[in-house]
Amino acid sequence: MRDHFEQLCFPFTKDLNLIDELWKEIETKYTEKSRHYYNLLHLRNMFAELEPSKNKISDFTAVSFSIFYHDIVYNATSKSNEEKSALKAKERLSELGLPQDTIEAVSDQILATKLHQTSMNEDTNYLLDTDLSILGKDFESYLAYTKMIRKEYSIYPDLLYKPGRKKVLKHFLELDTIFKTDYFKDKYEMQAKKNIAAEIDLL
Repeated sequence: MRDHFEQLCFPFTKDLNLIDELWKEIETKYTEKSRHYYNLLHLRNMFAELEPSKNKISDFTAVSFSIFYHDIVYNATSKSNEEKSALKAKERLSELGLPQDTIEAVSDQILATKLHQTSMNEDTNYLLDTDLSILGKDFESYLAYTKMIRKEYSIYPDLLYKPGRKKVLKHFLELDTIFKTDYFKDKYEMQAKKNIAAEIDLL
Protein backbone atom coordinates (compact mmCIF):
# COMPACT_ATOMS: atom_id res chain seq x y z
CA MET A 1 0.00 0.00 0.00
CA ARG A 2 2.86 2.35 0.77
CA ASP A 3 4.40 1.79 -2.67
CA HIS A 4 1.03 2.42 -4.27
CA PHE A 5 0.67 5.72 -2.41
CA GLU A 6 4.21 6.80 -3.29
CA GLN A 7 3.68 6.09 -7.00
CA LEU A 8 0.48 8.12 -6.84
CA CYS A 9 2.35 11.10 -5.36
CA PHE A 10 5.46 11.14 -7.57
CA PRO A 11 3.89 12.97 -10.54
CA PHE A 12 3.11 15.90 -8.22
CA THR A 13 6.16 16.14 -5.94
CA LYS A 14 9.63 14.70 -5.54
CA ASP A 15 9.70 15.67 -1.86
CA LEU A 16 10.23 12.23 -0.32
CA ASN A 17 9.95 13.59 3.22
CA LEU A 18 6.52 15.02 2.47
CA ILE A 19 5.33 11.78 0.86
CA ASP A 20 6.69 9.80 3.83
CA GLU A 21 4.95 12.14 6.26
CA LEU A 22 1.62 11.83 4.44
CA TRP A 23 1.88 8.04 4.23
CA LYS A 24 2.68 7.76 7.94
CA GLU A 25 -0.41 9.81 8.72
CA ILE A 26 -2.57 7.49 6.59
CA GLU A 27 -1.01 4.39 8.14
CA THR A 28 -1.43 5.73 11.68
CA LYS A 29 -5.07 6.70 11.15
CA TYR A 30 -6.09 3.42 9.49
CA THR A 31 -4.36 1.29 12.14
CA GLU A 32 -5.97 2.94 15.16
CA LYS A 33 -6.99 0.37 17.80
CA SER A 34 -10.65 1.27 17.40
CA ARG A 35 -10.61 0.27 13.74
CA HIS A 36 -11.79 -3.24 13.01
CA TYR A 37 -13.16 -2.81 9.49
CA TYR A 38 -12.26 0.68 8.24
CA ASN A 39 -8.55 -0.10 8.14
CA LEU A 40 -5.75 -0.67 5.62
CA LEU A 41 -7.23 -4.01 4.58
CA HIS A 42 -10.43 -2.18 3.58
CA LEU A 43 -8.35 0.11 1.36
CA ARG A 44 -6.47 -2.83 -0.15
CA ASN A 45 -9.72 -4.61 -0.91
CA MET A 46 -11.15 -1.51 -2.56
CA PHE A 47 -8.17 -1.23 -4.90
CA ALA A 48 -8.44 -4.94 -5.72
CA GLU A 49 -12.15 -4.56 -6.51
CA LEU A 50 -11.50 -1.55 -8.71
CA GLU A 51 -8.68 -3.07 -10.77
CA PRO A 52 -10.89 -4.90 -13.33
CA SER A 53 -12.79 -1.64 -14.02
CA LYS A 54 -9.72 0.59 -14.17
CA ASN A 55 -10.12 1.31 -17.89
CA LYS A 56 -13.67 2.61 -17.31
CA ILE A 57 -12.55 5.29 -14.87
CA SER A 58 -11.66 8.63 -16.42
CA ASP A 59 -9.48 9.93 -13.56
CA PHE A 60 -8.03 6.96 -11.74
CA THR A 61 -5.61 9.22 -9.85
CA ALA A 62 -8.45 11.15 -8.25
CA VAL A 63 -10.35 7.97 -7.35
CA SER A 64 -7.17 6.46 -5.89
CA PHE A 65 -6.58 9.46 -3.64
CA SER A 66 -10.27 9.28 -2.67
CA ILE A 67 -9.79 5.68 -1.54
CA PHE A 68 -6.77 6.58 0.59
CA TYR A 69 -8.50 9.51 2.26
CA HIS A 70 -12.21 8.60 2.38
CA ASP A 71 -12.04 7.15 5.91
CA ILE A 72 -8.92 8.91 7.20
CA VAL A 73 -11.07 10.50 9.91
CA TYR A 74 -13.29 7.89 11.50
CA ASN A 75 -15.05 8.02 14.84
CA ALA A 76 -18.02 5.75 15.45
CA THR A 77 -19.77 8.43 17.51
CA SER A 78 -19.37 11.19 14.92
CA LYS A 79 -21.77 12.12 12.13
CA SER A 80 -19.24 14.26 10.29
CA ASN A 81 -16.50 11.74 9.42
CA GLU A 82 -16.91 12.26 5.67
CA GLU A 83 -16.78 16.05 5.93
CA LYS A 84 -13.68 15.90 8.12
CA SER A 85 -12.03 13.35 5.82
CA ALA A 86 -12.76 15.52 2.78
CA LEU A 87 -11.22 18.54 4.48
CA LYS A 88 -8.15 16.52 5.44
CA ALA A 89 -7.80 15.31 1.85
CA LYS A 90 -8.02 18.87 0.49
CA GLU A 91 -5.36 20.01 2.93
CA ARG A 92 -2.94 17.17 2.18
CA LEU A 93 -3.45 17.13 -1.60
CA SER A 94 -2.83 20.89 -1.68
CA GLU A 95 0.49 20.24 0.04
CA LEU A 96 1.27 17.67 -2.66
CA GLY A 97 0.54 20.23 -5.37
CA LEU A 98 -2.39 18.52 -7.08
CA PRO A 99 -4.45 20.68 -9.48
CA GLN A 100 -7.39 22.36 -7.78
CA ASP A 101 -9.97 20.60 -9.96
CA THR A 102 -8.56 17.19 -8.94
CA ILE A 103 -8.62 18.18 -5.28
CA GLU A 104 -12.25 19.26 -5.60
CA ALA A 105 -13.10 15.98 -7.37
CA VAL A 106 -11.55 13.98 -4.52
CA SER A 107 -13.41 16.04 -1.93
CA ASP A 108 -16.73 15.55 -3.74
CA GLN A 109 -16.14 11.80 -4.01
CA ILE A 110 -15.36 11.47 -0.30
CA LEU A 111 -18.48 13.46 0.62
CA ALA A 112 -20.52 11.15 -1.65
CA THR A 113 -19.63 8.18 0.58
CA LYS A 114 -21.87 9.66 3.29
CA LEU A 115 -25.21 8.89 1.61
CA HIS A 116 -24.16 6.61 -1.26
CA GLN A 117 -26.59 8.18 -3.72
CA THR A 118 -26.12 7.65 -7.46
CA SER A 119 -23.87 10.38 -8.85
CA MET A 120 -23.84 12.15 -12.20
CA ASN A 121 -20.11 11.39 -12.14
CA GLU A 122 -19.40 7.78 -13.10
CA ASP A 123 -16.00 7.78 -11.39
CA THR A 124 -17.79 8.57 -8.14
CA ASN A 125 -20.19 5.69 -8.74
CA TYR A 126 -17.26 3.29 -9.11
CA LEU A 127 -15.79 4.57 -5.84
CA LEU A 128 -19.13 4.11 -4.05
CA ASP A 129 -19.53 0.60 -5.44
CA THR A 130 -16.06 -0.51 -4.38
CA ASP A 131 -16.72 0.91 -0.92
CA LEU A 132 -19.84 -1.27 -0.62
CA SER A 133 -18.54 -4.35 -2.44
CA ILE A 134 -18.31 -6.30 0.84
CA LEU A 135 -22.13 -6.33 0.92
CA GLY A 136 -22.21 -8.67 -2.07
CA LYS A 137 -19.62 -11.20 -0.93
CA ASP A 138 -20.46 -14.77 0.07
CA PHE A 139 -22.49 -14.91 3.28
CA GLU A 140 -19.60 -16.18 5.41
CA SER A 141 -17.46 -13.17 4.42
CA TYR A 142 -20.45 -10.90 4.94
CA LEU A 143 -21.00 -12.24 8.46
CA ALA A 144 -17.34 -11.67 9.29
CA TYR A 145 -17.79 -8.07 8.08
CA THR A 146 -20.87 -7.58 10.30
CA LYS A 147 -18.89 -8.75 13.32
CA MET A 148 -16.13 -6.24 12.57
CA ILE A 149 -18.70 -3.46 12.21
CA ARG A 150 -20.22 -4.45 15.57
CA LYS A 151 -16.76 -4.11 17.14
CA GLU A 152 -16.40 -0.65 15.57
CA TYR A 153 -19.58 0.34 17.40
CA SER A 154 -18.88 -1.58 20.62
CA ILE A 155 -19.40 1.66 22.56
CA TYR A 156 -23.15 1.19 21.94
CA PRO A 157 -25.24 -1.51 23.68
CA ASP A 158 -27.45 -3.77 21.53
CA LEU A 159 -30.44 -1.71 22.59
CA LEU A 160 -29.05 1.21 20.57
CA TYR A 161 -26.93 -0.59 18.02
CA LYS A 162 -29.51 -2.96 16.57
CA PRO A 163 -32.16 -0.35 15.67
CA GLY A 164 -29.47 1.91 14.21
CA ARG A 165 -27.99 -0.90 12.16
CA LYS A 166 -31.43 -1.94 10.90
CA LYS A 167 -32.08 1.61 9.77
CA VAL A 168 -28.84 1.65 7.75
CA LEU A 169 -29.58 -1.74 6.19
CA LYS A 170 -33.15 -0.82 5.29
CA HIS A 171 -31.86 2.36 3.66
CA PHE A 172 -29.78 0.21 1.29
CA LEU A 173 -32.76 -2.01 0.46
CA GLU A 174 -34.89 1.07 -0.27
CA LEU A 175 -32.46 2.31 -2.92
CA ASP A 176 -33.41 1.54 -6.53
CA THR A 177 -30.18 -0.41 -6.66
CA ILE A 178 -27.42 -0.73 -4.08
CA PHE A 179 -24.74 -0.63 -6.74
CA LYS A 180 -24.58 2.20 -9.26
CA THR A 181 -22.44 0.76 -12.05
CA ASP A 182 -23.39 -2.11 -14.35
CA TYR A 183 -20.20 -3.97 -13.49
CA PHE A 184 -20.84 -4.08 -9.73
CA LYS A 185 -24.59 -4.46 -10.16
CA ASP A 186 -24.12 -7.62 -12.20
CA LYS A 187 -21.46 -8.92 -9.84
CA TYR A 188 -22.93 -8.21 -6.39
CA GLU A 189 -26.49 -6.78 -6.36
CA MET A 190 -28.44 -10.01 -5.93
CA GLN A 191 -26.18 -11.44 -3.23
CA ALA A 192 -26.01 -8.09 -1.40
CA LYS A 193 -29.80 -7.94 -1.06
CA LYS A 194 -29.87 -11.51 0.26
CA ASN A 195 -27.10 -10.76 2.76
CA ILE A 196 -28.74 -7.58 4.01
CA ALA A 197 -32.16 -9.24 4.40
CA ALA A 198 -30.52 -12.11 6.31
CA GLU A 199 -28.72 -9.70 8.65
CA ILE A 200 -31.97 -7.83 9.35
CA ASP A 201 -33.55 -11.15 10.32
CA LEU A 202 -30.62 -11.93 12.62
CA LEU A 203 -30.94 -8.54 14.31
